[in-house]
Amino acid sequence: MAYQPIENYGMIGDMHTVALVGTDGSIDWLCVPHFDSPSVFGAILDDDKGGRFAIAPVDDDVTCKQFYWPETNVLVTRFLAPHGAAELTDFMPAGRAVSGDRHHHQLIRRVTAVRGSLDFRMECRPAFNYARESHTVTISNEGATFVSPSMVLGLASTSPLDDDDHGAAVSEFTLAEGESAVFVLRDVSADTSCGLSLTPDEAEDLFRKTVAYWRGWIGQCRYTGRWREMVHRSALALKLMTFEPTGAIVAAPTCSLPEGVGGERNWDYRYTWIRDSAFTVYAFLRLGFTQEAESFMRFLASLCKDPGPDGSLQIMYGIDGRKRLTEETLDHLDGYMGSKPVRIGNGAYDQLQLDIYGELLDAAYLFNKHGAPISYDLWMSLRTLTDWVCDNWHRTDEGVWEVRGGQQEFVYSKLMCWVALDRAIRLADKRSFPAPRERWLRVRDEIYEDILTKGWSEKRQAFVQHYGSESLDAANLMMALTFFMSPTDPRMLSTLDATLLPPEKGGLTANSLVYRYNVDETADGLAGEEGTFNICTFWLVEALTRAGRHDRARLEEARLIFERMLGFANHVGLYAEETGHHGEGLGNFPQAFTHLALISAAFNLDRALGPGA
Repeated sequence: MAYQPIENYGMIGDMHTVALVGTDGSIDWLCVPHFDSPSVFGAILDDDKGGRFAIAPVDDDVTCKQFYWPETNVLVTRFLAPHGAAELTDFMPAGRAVSGDRHHHQLIRRVTAVRGSLDFRMECRPAFNYARESHTVTISNEGATFVSPSMVLGLASTSPLDDDDHGAAVSEFTLAEGESAVFVLRDVSADTSCGLSLTPDEAEDLFRKTVAYWRGWIGQCRYTGRWREMVHRSALALKLMTFEPTGAIVAAPTCSLPEGVGGERNWDYRYTWIRDSAFTVYAFLRLGFTQEAESFMRFLASLCKDPGPDGSLQIMYGIDGRKRLTEETLDHLDGYMGSKPVRIGNGAYDQLQLDIYGELLDAAYLFNKHGAPISYDLWMSLRTLTDWVCDNWHRTDEGVWEVRGGQQEFVYSKLMCWVALDRAIRLADKRSFPAPRERWLRVRDEIYEDILTKGWSEKRQAFVQHYGSESLDAANLMMALTFFMSPTDPRMLSTLDATLLPPEKGGLTANSLVYRYNVDETADGLAGEEGTFNICTFWLVEALTRAGRHDRARLEEARLIFERMLGFANHVGLYAEETGHHGEGLGNFPQAFTHLALISAAFNLDRALGPGA
């Protein structure tokens, strides 16, 4: 086996965890029972020691194709060989219609010969606790049981299994046309007496129920505009990255996939960021998924009730709301294609990033406007946080990109402090909530003038990354999206034009793809290169869209960039965090923020283009 390109994976899940399935039929990433639990399959981070669950034809001359069953998160991998063709269907049963009141973690893999005859090999080789724990395997007539100090997994199989003496269960079998083999992996830690058997008919029943669940869910989507298929796929991906018990959304279901292969920019994204909140609420509400928006707002409200000792919030939390996300390195793992260190936990959790209050208040404002009126108790929490912003907006911080090279007065951080005050004032007026309006208005205007005075460069004719800098930052495109600046203000248009220039001319755009900043000009405390940031490209699309309402040429440019960007999705419509120099996926995968920004850009661009354009 060898490392698959990051973009070669599809994703299945059950709103508790996800598995990444390669186009070669190998599951190379799965954490059980939750997104942020230790991995049991982690070959994507160490091809030798990480563990995998592979099913594939023995024949070397095989062409592989992969696609989602339409309008679902059921993944199909098709194997085409000289002597036959087969389909591997992977899914996790989801929803109460499938699993009942108590959630049962199970992963179902069914391989069917659809033409001719094919020889297959199945290998299930778990590596518990990020390959830090040994385990035993016991083979029975019904399947295999893997026992480690922390977990017990059961593998049901309709094909006879063997133990390979190295902790794996293997099976070699032949399927003639119309025949199937079924494998079901379950977490049986709580009940080791749980039966392993599952008949093909039972697997078919669960398949149909799972398809019906996903089709019923996406059927609620109100979006009917252009690029409907990509918007639906982004919504389905976001739903998979939602932790059903709390409503939190992980930034990505993976950790330590590199922003540059061989480099050190490897982070754990299996947590929920306050920053994503406004985008999450906006995307779900625009598409008609009010239940998901309400669940996420409840999660945010619970965080607001428990601020830190100084009254502030963290930038990120565990999907269960926990605060301590201590970072450590797994030095025994080689990392994806040798990209070290492999990190779990995230040391940025206690950084100061002032922008999160703007995103939080914007989420509350949008939910109050398009969802349901917020409660008085939530308002009181938001009022306290707004007062905190009044006292602290002038401070330096690590900024939106979580730099590790020292604090600065980042323009984006100031911008979102302005957004926090602006949305708090709007909420107070809309709902007649009690609030110190005069103070809030005074500080809001003070921030505005501060940004226009210190964040604007006459030399660059653009807003810059931080006070005293001459470098650009793609995050400043948000000025037009948050109504801080008119999208047609000469300063905003000039910033847009500066951003659109290629990096060698001081800009951030290469072949329509946008870098977050110039790594050679920004002391972010890290070595190595990175790709273009997919979310920044969608921000550029939306900024051009808003400017394009008064300038058709900019609107057409927005559409051109957007449709080019759609071409950088992988074969099943998923995006990593970044796109590399050769169009490859880089960073954690899939990236929720990218799909949130795609939905927002598609919605607003479609509306600006109007019918039939």
